[in-house]
Amino acid sequence: MKTADLRAKSQDELQQSLMDLRKEQFNFRFQQKTGKIEDTSRIRTVRRDIAKIKTLLNEMKSGTAPSAKPAKAAKKAPAKKKAKE
Repeated sequence: MKTADLRAKSQDELQQSLMDLRKEQFNFRFQQKTGKIEDTSRIRTVRRDIAKIKTLLNEMKSGTAPSAKPAKAAKKAPAKKKAKE
């Protein structure tokens, strides 16, 4: 999931997505222990998606959520080299 897509969702939708991902993670644990897991890379993706959703929920709760399109940072001018004397 992309963060921009998650930011467009409401808090209730994020909570539901979080519950779905946790159930999926729970099932992956059983599949891993029994040796029947097919897509091991999905475990990592699910963990990261859970972390993204939890971060967004905490941002919403604290009121520090950034806007959907963050402003671009201004580029610094390169430092001038001092002439050797």
